[in-house]
Amino acid sequence: MSANPVATTPAAPATKPDLPLYDGPFAVDGRRWLVVVAACAVAFAQLVLLPVPGGPVIQQWVHAILLPAIPLAALAWAAPRGWTGIFRKVGPRQVVQMFGFGVLNLTVTFGVAILLNNLIGGNANPAGDILGDASSGERIQFFLASIPQLWGEELITILPLLAILSVLVRRFGWTRRSALATAWIGTAVMFGLLHLPTYDWNILQCLLYIGLARVFLTLAYVVTRNLWVSTGAHIVNDWTMFSVPMLLSGAALI
Repeated sequence: MSANPVATTPAAPATKPDLPLYDGPFAVDGRRWLVVVAACAVAFAQLVLLPVPGGPVIQQWVHAILLPAIPLAALAWAAPRGWTGIFRKVGPRQVVQMFGFGVLNLTVTFGVAILLNNLIGGNANPAGDILGDASSGERIQFFLASIPQLWGEELITILPLLAILSVLVRRFGWTRRSALATAWIGTAVMFGLLHLPTYDWNILQCLLYIGLARVFLTLAYVVTRNLWVSTGAHIVNDWTMFSVPMLLSGAALI
């Protein structure tokens, strides 16, 4: 007599984990989010207000390191068991995603800049001119120091996004979709406005170019749930933008 075959149930497809910290077992409450967001503001303010003894290289590195360190310390305090949830593994797929989102961001923002340049104009990032006149060693150190700097810029954008999402969903009962859309747009506007001094207070440029770029950088995080991916895309974006005028400046001298 043959044995009856054992019935098997097909495994359910794996679902992508939700955005961290705004809900669930590791959710951060409103008062702790307030501390985290305040830490993000302090981290940004120290770029301008904190005096650092030493030469320009030391100053650049200290400011660049403090930018991610301050909000990360606040987040670790606010969510001691769940703060690492904003990061995920990095492998070949994630590296491809970094470049993919970086190129997507560059393509869209450059296209919009070309279409709107005659209407609103635009000011170049002064870092491009500085790099054009810098030595090879100075250029290398600038690009290396920009890594923690851009990581910090991701933190001071994504952490407020998660804070807004948490407050709107848990305290005010918004749907996740509407809360995420509001947080997404709000932090993109905030990111653009933070760049006003860099771009000679051209508010339209900061909102339409920088704010739009932020929308796609945040997309990298929302899609992958991985701050390493959005940071990598940010590095691809900014290194490309800084390298083009530097290379053009070098070509003009030949």
